[in-house]
Amino acid sequence: MKTRSASLILVILVLTCGNALSQTAGNPVTDLLLSAWSPRNFTAEPVTDQQIDMILQCGIKAPSARNGQPWHFTVLKDEALMKEIISNIVPGNVIIIVSGKESATGTTPDFDCGLTTQNMFIAATSMGLGGRIYGGPIAAARSRREALQIPAGFTPVIMLRVGNMEKGPDAASGASPRKTKEEMVNYVR
Repeated sequence: MKTRSASLILVILVLTCGNALSQTAGNPVTDLLLSAWSPRNFTAEPVTDQQIDMILQCGIKAPSARNGQPWHFTVLKDEALMKEIISNIVPGNVIIIVSGKESATGTTPDFDCGLTTQNMFIAATSMGLGGRIYGGPIAAARSRREALQIPAGFTPVIMLRVGNMEKGPDAASGASPRKTKEEMVNYVR
């Protein structure tokens, strides 16, 4: 447990403070980011409560405008309700719905909810779990606010599906190809 805590603290420090190592190959954070992908093939092996708790803790630590933390997390384990939102859900998966504060004046709740979701995605990936971020099906979550017990003053913004994933050799190769850096980056000097 101490090793896991020390590793988590190192990751948080590198992400928040920067570090010369973060720009070199072989750094555990950059290696994780460069190897992460969003799986489509999940197994029925359940995500543990301890894993969910760690993922949520990492989400809570995300940066936000003016440290407003304008988010609320709904952990959804009810399989029937999950299937109403994402049709191909697998037993044992979990959906974490991130809702943003509706009247967060002077802040950026949608952006901040994206940051917290990315933190949770990275945490899930670091634990060997699959994470998949969804924006499209969020309308289905919004229409089920009462069933999901979303608190008043918050609206669902984005969600993260977490589950164990198939470990076969073709699991990662089925991921969509990424654009090259040259296609997406220009330098102004």
